[in-house]
Amino acid sequence: MKKTYHDILLRLVRSCSVALMTGLFAASWYMYYVKNIALPYYQNGNYLIVTLFLILFIVFGKVYDAFEISNNRISEMAYSQSLAVLASDGVLFIVMWLLTRGFPNVIPMILVFVGQCIAAVIWAYFANHWYFRTFDPKKTAIVYDKRMGMKKLINEYGLDKKYNVQKKMQVGECLKQLDCLEGLDTVFISGVHSHERNIILKYCTAHNIEVLVIPRVGDVIMSSAKAMHMFHLPMLRVQRYNASPEYLFLKRLMDIVISAIAILVLSPIMLVVAIAIKLYDGGPAIYSQVRLTKDAKPFHIYKFRSMRTDAEKDGVARLSTGDNDDRITPIGKFIRKCRLDELPQLFNILVGDISIVGPRPERPEIAAQYCEKMPEFALRLQAKAGLTGYAQVYGKYNTTPYDKLQMDLMYIAHPSIVEDLKIMLATVKILFMTESTEGVEEGQTTAAK
Repeated sequence: MKKTYHDILLRLVRSCSVALMTGLFAASWYMYYVKNIALPYYQNGNYLIVTLFLILFIVFGKVYDAFEISNNRISEMAYSQSLAVLASDGVLFIVMWLLTRGFPNVIPMILVFVGQCIAAVIWAYFANHWYFRTFDPKKTAIVYDKRMGMKKLINEYGLDKKYNVQKKMQVGECLKQLDCLEGLDTVFISGVHSHERNIILKYCTAHNIEVLVIPRVGDVIMSSAKAMHMFHLPMLRVQRYNASPEYLFLKRLMDIVISAIAILVLSPIMLVVAIAIKLYDGGPAIYSQVRLTKDAKPFHIYKFRSMRTDAEKDGVARLSTGDNDDRITPIGKFIRKCRLDELPQLFNILVGDISIVGPRPERPEIAAQYCEKMPEFALRLQAKAGLTGYAQVYGKYNTTPYDKLQMDLMYIAHPSIVEDLKIMLATVKILFMTESTEGVEEGQTTAAK
C-alpha cells in the first residue's frame, strides 16, 4: 500500500509538468498560430495539435529522463525537461510550417520555449523538494564482493537523500546472517557472484525488500535469453548476436539516409573546422586510425585532428586526460567539446564501416590490452561498431572498460530500431554535459586522438 501511495503521488507531480508545458504551448497555438494557418479547421483539429504536443513531450521526456524526480539532480531535471520541450516545440513548429502560408513567425515559439524553460526550472526545484520532504530516505544496505565504492557513488550523485545507507557488508558476512537485512527497504548488490547473489535475492523477495543489482557480464548475456519449452521443461535459449534481417536492413537504410543528409547539411561546418585546424599549425586537418568493427574486422576511421601532430611520436597509445592534456590544441579543445571532431565519421557510416549506433570502435592494440585482462571484452565485437552507443550515452568517457563492456552487451542483447532511435535522441542530451567528456587518469589506455 505504501508503494502504491508513493507511485500515485509521483505520477500526479509528473502530470503537473506535462500539463504546465502543454498549457504554455496551447497558449501560443490559440493566441497566435491558429489564426495564421492556411485552411482553418474545426475545434477538434486544434485539440489534436495540442494532444500531439502532449504525446511528444511525454515521449521525449522519457527518452531524456526528464521525470526522474528521485534519481536526478534539480539541474539535470531542468536540463532534460528543456530538451524535451525543445524537441516537441521543434516538431510542432514544422507542422505549423506545413499549415501556414509561408514561413511562420518564430518569435512566439521562442518566447514560449523560454517560458517553458523557466517553468522547467521551477517545477524541477519544487518537485525535488516536495519528494524528499514527503518521503523518508529508504533504509539501505550495500552488499559487495570485490567491487567497493557504492556508498561513495550514492553520495557523489546526490542520492544520499533517497538511500540512507545503514549497513555496508561483504557478501560472506551477509550470508552468515541473512536476517541482518530484515527491516530494510533497499539492498544494493555490487559485484557478487550469481550463487551468493541468488540467495540474497530470494531472501529479499520473500521479505519485500527492493534489490538493485550491478550485474556481471554473465548476467547481461543471460538477459538476451529467449524463453522456450523443451522436454516439458522451461528453458532459456542464449546465442550469439543474431539480429533479424528486417532489423539489419532498416538499420542500414537509416544509416545511409541520415549520414547522407547530415553530410550535406554539415558540410559548411566541416569545411570551416578543416580550415581552422590547417591554419593553426599547418598539419593535416583529418587523421585516420585503424579501428575494429564487427567480428574484429579492421577499418580506417576518420576524425578531425584535435591533438598535435606528434601526439604519439613514441608510438604508444594513451588515453586523453581531458582539458589538462597538453597534446590537445586550442582548436582541438573546442571541437572536442562540441563533438565536431567526430563529423568525418559520417563518411565511415555512409560506406558501411560503422553504424550510427553500436559499440565504440577500439584500436586493435587497445582491444588486445583489454582482452589480456578481460577476455570477455571481445564479446562487444558481435555487432557493428557505431558513432554513438549505449555506453557513450549512459556512461562517461572515463567509465571503466568493464562497465562499458556491460553497457555494450546490454545493447547487443536487445537489438531494435526503437532502441537505436532512443540512443540517437539521448545522444543530444550528452552533447553539452561536460562529465561525458571527462578525461582519465594517467596510466590508463585508449585511443590517443
